[in-house]
Amino acid sequence: MTIAVHTRFSSSQIETLDRLVAEGVGKTRSAVVRRAVEHLAESVEHSRAGGLIADSYRERPQTADDDAQAMTNAIAMTEAEPW
Repeated sequence: MTIAVHTRFSSSQIETLDRLVAEGVGKTRSAVVRRAVEHLAESVEHSRAGGLIADSYRERPQTADDDAQAMTNAIAMTEAEPW
């Protein structure tokens, strides 16, 4: 089910929509707008997740022991590869 949402765009925004339609980003202006909303929602979610990760590192910073363990694991994984 879809719900119509009426909005206004500036002439430059309409030109951009029309260019994106011409470039094949979407078959219609509406399709381009829907795709843009999905892209924006994804971007906001990724940003939110990145913020949570950064917050967790600020709350519990990585230690020298963590670094050493990461290096040990990286070496083990590299040596296990059948190069």
